[in-house]
Amino acid sequence: MKNRHLVLCVTLVALGTMVPGSACAQTKPTSTGEIVARVNDQVITLAEYQKAEQQLRDEAAQDCQGCPPEKIEAQFKAQQKDLLRGLIDQVLMVQRAKDMGISVESDLNKRLDEVRRENGLASLADLQKGVESSGLHWEDYKTTLRNAMLQKEVVRREVGSHLDVSSDEVKQYYESHPQEFTPPERVILSEISLSTEGKNPDEFEAVRKKVEGLRSSVLHGDDFHQVAAMYSQGSTAKDGGNLGTFAKGQLAPQIEAIVFELGKGQLSEVIQTRTGFEFFKVEDHLPSALQTIEQVDTAIRNTLSAQKMQPRIREYLAELREQSYVIVQPGYTDTARLI
Repeated sequence: MKNRHLVLCVTLVALGTMVPGSACAQTKPTSTGEIVARVNDQVITLAEYQKAEQQLRDEAAQDCQGCPPEKIEAQFKAQQKDLLRGLIDQVLMVQRAKDMGISVESDLNKRLDEVRRENGLASLADLQKGVESSGLHWEDYKTTLRNAMLQKEVVRREVGSHLDVSSDEVKQYYESHPQEFTPPERVILSEISLSTEGKNPDEFEAVRKKVEGLRSSVLHGDDFHQVAAMYSQGSTAKDGGNLGTFAKGQLAPQIEAIVFELGKGQLSEVIQTRTGFEFFKVEDHLPSALQTIEQVDTAIRNTLSAQKMQPRIREYLAELREQSYVIVQPGYTDTARLI
């Protein structure tokens, strides 16, 4: 890591001992092109600060939809106080990644392709058009993703690799949080369904008989998932009818009352719904029971690692700051210096 030192005026600003009219004393920037902070050879401009501030405000409104304005403002203010600290942290992390020679370009390309597929787009060019139509610059969008990946990789190498969770810690957490490892009663379901949308009453009966016939074929030995893939008209047909896992309260009452009375491997009767006729197979019926420590070992280790991670990250960032040239303009607060 390059040896970067704080300058005297940074220390004076942090201690609140700066003398008005001294070489360090400046007024709060009023132009968006002016500088809020310097981090080694990089600057954080007022425009960047204001953009991040607006994003925080938008997120506060989104997270608290329907809340009174004063509550949204309070939530925004609570996060705004650490805004500059966060921006400086990001710059330090990305600079450290460059010092370490970390490249995430292949992962970035994979992530962009994932976003493309998640949005049902045919090409990256279509993704670019979508990003730009939302008001973002394509290169800025990629830079944001790239920087997030660089920061994650720095944390993994410099912090996460030094974390250790002992078996005793896992056992203590397991014994102290039994409710976390006692899932509710649930069923794993598959379905075969035919639609009655747009059909008249006579056609309804024909659909019912066809579904009854499909159920009969499964009862007589045909593979449920093959039948679903060939004949089901539901959105799950392409997955062989696999519907998912459900706890009580997650299904329509009419369906829940039936499937929770069935055991593993059993079929429901044909059920009429608002959109058609269907029947279910209970792939498994899981009771509410405390999982063994072996079953949840990995989950507990992840939880404990996450708990240890945040304070270690702050310690690591403090070390980066000590080895860096960081100066904040008067009128702005870097809360890392208040700790």
